Amino acid sequence: MLERYTRPEMGKIWSDENKYAAWLKVEIAATNAWSEIGEVPREDAAKIAQNARFTAERVAELEQVTHHDVVAFTRTVSESLGPEKKWVHFGLTSTDVVDTAQGYILKQADEIIRQDLQELKKTIAEKARKYKNTVEMGRTHGVQAEPTTFGLKLARWYAEINRDIDRFEHAAKGVESGKISGAVGTFANVPPEIETSVLQQLGLTQQPITSQILPRDLHAEYIATLALIATSIENWATEIRSLQRSEIHEVEEHFRAGQKGSSAMPHKRNPIGSENLCGMARVLRGHIVTAYEDVTLWHERDISHSSAERIILPDTTIGIDYMLNRFNRILTNLDVFPETMLKNMDKTYGLIYSQRLLLKLIDEAGLSREDAYDMVQQLTTKSWNEGISFRKLVENSKIMNYLSEDDVADAFDYHYHLRHVDDIFKKVGLE
Repeated sequence: MLERYTRPEMGKIWSDENKYAAWLKVEIAATNAWSEIGEVPREDAAKIAQNARFTAERVAELEQVTHHDVVAFTRTVSESLGPEKKWVHFGLTSTDVVDTAQGYILKQADEIIRQDLQELKKTIAEKARKYKNTVEMGRTHGVQAEPTTFGLKLARWYAEINRDIDRFEHAAKGVESGKISGAVGTFANVPPEIETSVLQQLGLTQQPITSQILPRDLHAEYIATLALIATSIENWATEIRSLQRSEIHEVEEHFRAGQKGSSAMPHKRNPIGSENLCGMARVLRGHIVTAYEDVTLWHERDISHSSAERIILPDTTIGIDYMLNRFNRILTNLDVFPETMLKNMDKTYGLIYSQRLLLKLIDEAGLSREDAYDMVQQLTTKSWNEGISFRKLVENSKIMNYLSEDDVADAFDYHYHLRHVDDIFKKVGLE
């Protein structure tokens, strides 16, 4: 991932130094496990745990000779040991180390993502409660529909991030796995109890069966889940972009002192953060295709997935970490304009109350739906075409033969549309 989109903590997790540190943890855990069943002397396992060292530079140097990264690594580690070095990588195949270490690294990445999700969830909840009763126009197809509240909009985001978190926890558990089952997954040269011990030492999940590698549907689900979280962020960012348009201007990304919106037009204040996140979501969704194609491998394994995962696993986790944090900042500092929201409700001359009036004619005046609809639509058409107050047209129409002035006033009161806000917040868990 570009440095521009890499937060230091997540970037460090995907460094070569951390990768080799994870490989070493697996190797040490394996020799510990062998010593538990009496195959490796305990004193040798202790020496390996205490003295095993590596440098990323030395691994790279040896890889130029071996053209095999794991062999270069184990030889580097062996250089730091005495006779006990013979137990390093004993009974293992490369992927026992690489896949298990990758599961350990993903576990580290997931801790950051988990915290990111919780922090954004908290921010959404706070904003939803703050704007719970802040009335604004609800829009469908981009057109004014009926009144809602900005808090209800945020409550939908809150429900969505809860679903994102549930999906994430399930997918994370899958990739936080390891395997120590040998060349084709038969445990021929390494008994099952070694795998159990290693994974317990590292806090990883044990799959019921593997080949030489962990099944890649686990990783496909994981990448798809992170991409879906990115799509949630895009969904919310698109709403901010739309509401920030000059013609609406109900919210605005906070514009800092000294910030410039355009090199040409000094007046511009663009939703650059939200636009950035929409672009990032496209990148992360693109990784789904690669992750899904990595599931299909030849027989018990090939390495066609490996080169792709070197890109998509770091980039997707780094990308979603960046996106969650940037959107959290945008939402935390978002400028909200309740007065503009209220003012915008008048832009369609009161037509937003047409359904309420229609229902009153049916329910209280006893008209058929067809007669009531046609009667109201005639007036809505005139109001829209001529820019005339819909309420005034109603008050001077035959509708007054069926409804009282109080009935009409009640039909044009936006509070009616907000009467179940408390109920919805309770259902969402925001009461």
